[in-house]
Amino acid sequence: MKSFKLKTLLYAFAFISFFTACRDDKTDPEPQPQPVAERKGLYVLSEGLFNANNSSLSYYNYENKELVDDQFKLQNDRGLGDTANDIAVYGSKMYIVVNVSSTVEVADAKTAKSIKQIDFKDNGVGRQPRYIVFDKNKAYISSYDGTVAVMDTASLQIEKYIKVGRNPEQMAISNGKLYVANSGGLDYPNYDNTVSVIDLATETEIKKIEVVMNPRIVAADSYGDVYVISTGNYGDVKSSMAIINSSTNEVKNQAAFSGGSMAINGDLAYITASGGKIKVYNVKTETLEKENFIADGTKISTVYGVTVDSITGEVFVTDAKNYVTKGEVTCFDPTGTKKYSIQTGINPNKVVFVNK
Repeated sequence: MKSFKLKTLLYAFAFISFFTACRDDKTDPEPQPQPVAERKGLYVLSEGLFNANNSSLSYYNYENKELVDDQFKLQNDRGLGDTANDIAVYGSKMYIVVNVSSTVEVADAKTAKSIKQIDFKDNGVGRQPRYIVFDKNKAYISSYDGTVAVMDTASLQIEKYIKVGRNPEQMAISNGKLYVANSGGLDYPNYDNTVSVIDLATETEIKKIEVVMNPRIVAADSYGDVYVISTGNYGDVKSSMAIINSSTNEVKNQAAFSGGSMAINGDLAYITASGGKIKVYNVKTETLEKENFIADGTKISTVYGVTVDSITGEVFVTDAKNYVTKGEVTCFDPTGTKKYSIQTGINPNKVVFVNK
């Protein structure tokens, strides 16, 4: 009797094991966790003063908490130039857009050692480059001369210039298209009021979308929407935010909204505001969640820029202070509580991260 029961149990166990094995063979394997990059440190780009030729690049080392006032000058025995406006890390390289000097510095991301300085001039006249974004080993650089340059990130050669609107500022990529804010900012009070749409497959402008005048800030979310903040004319035309559907290239919503800089991470957009505040806007629900992200009473004298670390969720707010002395960057945790501050150059505008 015991032998019969034992055999029955063994057969049952074998059957279940076989069935389970067959079932597992037909199901997809469990997704394996992807390795998460570890941060080595961060760079802070500071514009300096207009025509003072004192832009700088601070470096903060996470491992030893050491701050270098100007890592670029230390590595290259020369400064960045006049009015560094934008910075980005793409692959192993770091790109720094220097507006008044009309150059783009390409450097090693880990060391800030210069690889190449690219001259942005047209017959000796500076194009005044402004911002840079990337897609599929191409860099796109907006310039105040009304163009977007297309640069190969391997050869570092400019392949073409795409004509857009007047004095283009920030750009964002969504649905295989590049959205460029045409501010007309140098033509006060005759501002531009369009966003150029460039098809990245053909690298041609396919449409201009009308928004409120003087569009400057552009960011894209993960739902196919592009956010454009316009400053207006500082008078009877107020600041506004347009939401563009990148599938239709139509403005689906536009409303009064003020903001100076925007960074989107997941469903949340962090937007600089007057009074030392950072607004929090939910891009999924398209509603304002908080008037001020800073939850612990930390005071920011002059909010100048905001950056979010996509890995840690930390929010970095740059403080221009009085615009003529050294600035500061404050790191907040995702709840809006201050973690630390570091001193920077004059008029810090953006933070980028470098991995180990």
